[in-house]
Amino acid sequence: QHSLFSVFSEFGLLYSVRVHRNAAVAGPGYYAVIKFYSAADASRAQHACNGQRLFQKSPLKVCVCTKQKGFHQQVLALNSNKCQELANHYLGFNGWCSRIITLQNVSGFDDENGELGKTFQKGSVKYLCAVEVTLPNHGVCSRGVGLGEADIENSGDPLEFVTATRRVQKLAVGKALSNAFQKILLVVLENGKVAVEYNHTQEEPTDSLTEEELKGLVQVNELPLEQFDLEEEVLSDLTLDDELPVWEMPSN
Repeated sequence: QHSLFSVFSEFGLLYSVRVHRNAAVAGPGYYAVIKFYSAADASRAQHACNGQRLFQKSPLKVCVCTKQKGFHQQVLALNSNKCQELANHYLGFNGWCSRIITLQNVSGFDDENGELGKTFQKGSVKYLCAVEVTLPNHGVCSRGVGLGEADIENSGDPLEFVTATRRVQKLAVGKALSNAFQKILLVVLENGKVAVEYNHTQEEPTDSLTEEELKGLVQVNELPLEQFDLEEEVLSDLTLDDELPVWEMPSN
Protein backbone atom coordinates (compact mmCIF):
# COMPACT_ATOMS: atom_id res chain seq x y z
CA GLN A 1 0.00 0.00 0.00
CA HIS A 2 2.84 2.39 0.81
CA SER A 3 4.55 1.57 -2.50
CA LEU A 4 1.36 2.23 -4.44
CA PHE A 5 0.81 5.53 -2.68
CA SER A 6 4.40 6.62 -3.38
CA VAL A 7 4.19 5.80 -7.08
CA PHE A 8 0.74 7.12 -7.95
CA SER A 9 0.80 10.23 -5.78
CA GLU A 10 3.30 11.62 -8.30
CA PHE A 11 0.42 11.99 -10.77
CA GLY A 12 -1.83 13.98 -8.44
CA LEU A 13 -3.45 14.16 -5.04
CA LEU A 14 -4.84 10.80 -3.93
CA TYR A 15 -8.14 10.43 -2.15
CA SER A 16 -7.54 6.91 -0.88
CA VAL A 17 -5.51 3.74 -1.48
CA ARG A 18 -6.94 0.33 -0.60
CA VAL A 19 -5.30 -3.03 -1.19
CA HIS A 20 -7.28 -6.31 -1.13
CA ARG A 21 -6.46 -9.97 -1.57
CA ASN A 22 -7.89 -11.58 -4.70
CA ALA A 23 -10.95 -13.76 -4.40
CA ALA A 24 -10.26 -17.50 -4.22
CA VAL A 25 -11.67 -18.07 -7.70
CA ALA A 26 -9.31 -15.46 -9.18
CA GLY A 27 -6.11 -17.11 -8.03
CA PRO A 28 -3.34 -15.84 -5.75
CA GLY A 29 -2.43 -12.19 -5.76
CA TYR A 30 -3.79 -8.79 -4.83
CA TYR A 31 -5.68 -5.91 -6.36
CA ALA A 32 -5.98 -2.29 -5.30
CA VAL A 33 -8.53 0.47 -5.67
CA ILE A 34 -6.95 3.92 -5.88
CA LYS A 35 -9.02 7.06 -5.96
CA PHE A 36 -7.83 10.38 -7.32
CA TYR A 37 -9.55 13.68 -6.69
CA SER A 38 -9.05 14.47 -10.38
CA ALA A 39 -10.20 12.19 -13.21
CA ALA A 40 -7.50 13.75 -15.41
CA ASP A 41 -4.79 12.70 -12.93
CA ALA A 42 -6.23 9.19 -12.84
CA SER A 43 -6.18 8.96 -16.62
CA ARG A 44 -2.53 10.06 -16.80
CA ALA A 45 -1.59 7.52 -14.15
CA GLN A 46 -3.37 4.73 -16.00
CA HIS A 47 -1.62 5.42 -19.30
CA ALA A 48 1.80 5.81 -17.71
CA CYS A 49 1.70 2.80 -15.37
CA ASN A 50 -0.24 0.12 -17.23
CA GLY A 51 2.02 -2.87 -17.95
CA GLN A 52 4.98 -1.37 -16.08
CA ARG A 53 7.14 -2.98 -13.36
CA LEU A 54 6.86 -0.17 -10.87
CA PHE A 55 8.07 -1.69 -7.62
CA GLN A 56 7.97 -5.45 -8.19
CA LYS A 57 9.09 -8.02 -10.76
CA SER A 58 5.65 -8.60 -12.25
CA PRO A 59 4.13 -5.84 -14.40
CA LEU A 60 1.00 -4.18 -13.10
CA LYS A 61 -2.23 -4.22 -15.04
CA VAL A 62 -3.82 -0.82 -14.60
CA CYS A 63 -7.34 -0.09 -15.78
CA VAL A 64 -10.04 2.45 -15.12
CA CYS A 65 -12.93 1.29 -12.98
CA THR A 66 -16.30 2.02 -14.56
CA LYS A 67 -18.51 -0.49 -12.72
CA GLN A 68 -20.54 0.86 -9.83
CA LYS A 69 -22.96 -1.99 -9.13
CA GLY A 70 -25.44 -1.40 -6.37
CA PHE A 71 -24.41 2.21 -5.94
CA HIS A 72 -27.18 4.76 -6.04
CA GLN A 73 -25.98 7.95 -7.64
CA GLN A 74 -25.78 10.67 -5.05
CA VAL A 75 -23.48 13.50 -4.14
CA LEU A 76 -21.63 12.95 -0.88
CA ALA A 77 -19.90 15.93 0.67
CA LEU A 78 -16.22 15.60 1.51
CA ASN A 79 -15.53 15.68 5.22
CA SER A 80 -13.60 18.61 6.64
CA ASN A 81 -10.23 16.81 6.66
CA LYS A 82 -10.52 15.96 2.96
CA CYS A 83 -11.62 19.52 2.16
CA GLN A 84 -8.56 20.93 3.91
CA GLU A 85 -6.29 18.42 2.17
CA LEU A 86 -7.70 19.43 -1.21
CA ALA A 87 -7.42 23.16 -0.44
CA ASN A 88 -3.83 22.84 0.78
CA HIS A 89 -2.84 20.95 -2.36
CA TYR A 90 -4.33 23.34 -4.92
CA LEU A 91 -4.28 26.66 -3.02
CA GLY A 92 -1.33 26.24 -0.68
CA PHE A 93 -1.30 26.39 3.11
CA ASN A 94 -1.46 30.18 2.98
CA GLY A 95 -4.04 30.28 0.20
CA TRP A 96 -7.06 29.97 2.46
CA CYS A 97 -8.15 30.58 6.03
CA SER A 98 -11.20 29.92 8.18
CA ARG A 99 -12.74 31.32 11.31
CA ILE A 100 -15.59 30.31 13.59
CA ILE A 101 -18.34 32.93 13.60
CA THR A 102 -20.39 31.28 16.32
CA LEU A 103 -20.55 28.00 18.22
CA GLN A 104 -23.79 27.69 20.14
CA ASN A 105 -25.18 25.13 22.56
CA VAL A 106 -28.64 24.22 21.22
CA SER A 107 -29.22 21.20 23.45
CA GLY A 108 -32.92 20.86 24.17
CA PHE A 109 -33.79 23.55 21.61
CA ASP A 110 -36.17 21.20 19.80
CA ASP A 111 -37.69 19.92 23.04
CA GLU A 112 -41.46 20.24 23.06
CA ASN A 113 -41.26 22.44 26.15
CA GLY A 114 -38.44 24.51 24.69
CA GLU A 115 -36.48 24.41 27.93
CA LEU A 116 -32.72 24.45 27.49
CA GLY A 117 -32.26 23.48 31.11
CA LYS A 118 -33.30 19.90 30.40
CA THR A 119 -30.01 19.03 28.67
CA PHE A 120 -28.96 16.50 31.30
CA GLN A 121 -32.44 14.95 31.51
CA LYS A 122 -32.60 14.37 27.76
CA GLY A 123 -29.20 12.65 27.78
CA SER A 124 -27.95 14.39 24.63
CA VAL A 125 -25.92 17.44 23.69
CA LYS A 126 -26.13 19.52 20.49
CA TYR A 127 -24.02 22.35 19.14
CA LEU A 128 -24.64 24.56 16.13
CA CYS A 129 -21.64 26.14 14.41
CA ALA A 130 -21.22 28.77 11.69
CA VAL A 131 -17.85 28.99 9.91
CA GLU A 132 -16.46 31.38 7.31
CA VAL A 133 -13.84 30.27 4.75
CA THR A 134 -11.88 32.95 2.89
CA LEU A 135 -9.62 32.63 -0.16
CA PRO A 136 -7.83 36.02 -0.09
CA ASN A 137 -5.91 35.55 -3.36
CA HIS A 138 -9.15 34.89 -5.26
CA GLY A 139 -11.51 37.24 -3.43
CA VAL A 140 -13.86 34.40 -2.49
CA CYS A 141 -15.65 34.07 0.85
CA SER A 142 -18.00 31.24 1.81
CA ARG A 143 -20.03 30.42 4.91
CA GLY A 144 -21.17 27.09 6.22
CA VAL A 145 -23.33 25.83 9.08
CA GLY A 146 -23.16 22.45 10.79
CA LEU A 147 -24.95 20.68 13.62
CA GLY A 148 -23.21 18.21 15.94
CA GLU A 149 -25.10 15.87 18.25
CA ALA A 150 -24.27 13.01 20.60
CA ASP A 151 -26.10 10.98 23.22
CA ILE A 152 -24.90 10.78 26.82
CA GLU A 153 -25.35 7.42 28.50
CA ASN A 154 -24.78 8.70 32.03
CA SER A 155 -26.31 12.16 32.16
CA GLY A 156 -25.27 12.63 35.76
CA ASP A 157 -21.55 12.21 35.08
CA PRO A 158 -19.97 15.69 34.59
CA LEU A 159 -16.81 14.18 33.05
CA GLU A 160 -18.81 12.31 30.41
CA PHE A 161 -20.81 15.45 29.68
CA VAL A 162 -17.65 17.53 29.19
CA THR A 163 -16.09 14.85 26.97
CA ALA A 164 -19.24 14.58 24.85
CA THR A 165 -19.46 18.36 24.59
CA ARG A 166 -15.91 18.66 23.24
CA ARG A 167 -16.57 15.88 20.75
CA VAL A 168 -19.81 17.46 19.56
CA GLN A 169 -18.22 20.90 19.25
CA LYS A 170 -15.46 19.45 17.06
CA LEU A 171 -18.06 17.61 14.95
CA ALA A 172 -20.16 20.76 14.48
CA VAL A 173 -17.11 22.79 13.43
CA GLY A 174 -16.07 20.07 10.97
CA LYS A 175 -19.52 19.89 9.39
CA ALA A 176 -19.71 23.67 9.10
CA LEU A 177 -16.27 23.79 7.44
CA SER A 178 -17.29 21.05 5.01
CA ASN A 179 -20.53 22.90 4.24
CA ALA A 180 -18.60 26.10 3.49
CA PHE A 181 -16.21 24.32 1.12
CA GLN A 182 -19.12 22.79 -0.85
CA LYS A 183 -19.86 26.27 -2.22
CA ILE A 184 -16.32 26.71 -3.58
CA LEU A 185 -15.45 25.42 -7.05
CA LEU A 186 -11.81 24.69 -7.90
CA VAL A 187 -11.17 24.70 -11.65
CA VAL A 188 -7.83 23.02 -12.39
CA LEU A 189 -6.51 23.87 -15.85
CA GLU A 190 -4.22 21.66 -17.96
CA ASN A 191 -1.27 23.97 -17.33
CA GLY A 192 -1.64 23.43 -13.58
CA LYS A 193 -3.15 26.80 -12.78
CA VAL A 194 -6.18 26.91 -10.50
CA ALA A 195 -9.20 29.17 -10.88
CA VAL A 196 -11.76 29.58 -8.10
CA GLU A 197 -15.46 30.29 -8.40
CA TYR A 198 -18.23 30.65 -5.83
CA ASN A 199 -21.12 28.25 -6.44
CA HIS A 200 -24.25 30.37 -6.00
CA THR A 201 -26.52 27.36 -6.55
CA GLN A 202 -25.43 26.02 -3.16
CA GLU A 203 -26.37 29.15 -1.26
CA GLU A 204 -28.48 28.77 1.87
CA PRO A 205 -30.63 31.20 3.89
CA THR A 206 -27.79 31.67 6.38
CA ASP A 207 -25.53 33.17 3.70
CA SER A 208 -27.63 36.33 3.58
CA LEU A 209 -27.52 36.89 7.35
CA THR A 210 -25.19 39.37 8.99
CA GLU A 211 -22.59 38.17 11.46
CA GLU A 212 -24.67 39.49 14.35
CA GLU A 213 -27.69 37.57 13.06
CA LEU A 214 -25.62 34.40 12.74
CA LYS A 215 -24.49 34.70 16.35
CA GLY A 216 -28.16 34.82 17.34
CA LEU A 217 -29.14 32.02 15.00
CA VAL A 218 -30.87 30.06 17.75
CA GLN A 219 -33.57 32.72 17.96
CA VAL A 220 -34.30 32.65 14.21
CA ASN A 221 -37.33 30.37 14.16
CA GLU A 222 -37.67 30.10 10.38
CA LEU A 223 -34.37 28.21 10.08
CA PRO A 224 -35.05 24.56 11.03
CA LEU A 225 -32.10 22.70 12.48
CA GLU A 226 -32.74 19.74 10.20
CA GLN A 227 -31.22 21.50 7.21
CA PHE A 228 -27.91 21.78 9.05
CA ASP A 229 -27.71 18.11 10.01
CA LEU A 230 -25.15 17.32 7.34
CA GLU A 231 -24.12 13.72 6.93
CA GLU A 232 -20.44 12.86 7.33
CA GLU A 233 -18.85 11.42 4.24
CA VAL A 234 -19.39 7.68 3.82
CA LEU A 235 -16.26 6.00 2.50
CA SER A 236 -16.79 3.20 0.02
CA ASP A 237 -14.62 1.56 -2.60
CA LEU A 238 -16.83 2.76 -5.46
CA THR A 239 -18.58 5.93 -4.44
CA LEU A 240 -17.11 8.59 -6.74
CA ASP A 241 -18.62 9.76 -9.98
CA ASP A 242 -15.18 10.25 -11.53
CA GLU A 243 -13.45 7.40 -13.28
CA LEU A 244 -11.41 5.41 -10.82
CA PRO A 245 -8.31 3.38 -11.73
CA VAL A 246 -7.90 -0.15 -10.43
CA TRP A 247 -4.54 -1.90 -10.13
CA GLU A 248 -4.29 -5.67 -10.32
CA MET A 249 -1.13 -7.08 -8.82
CA PRO A 250 -0.25 -10.75 -9.38
CA SER A 251 1.92 -12.45 -6.80
CA ASN A 252 5.68 -12.28 -7.29
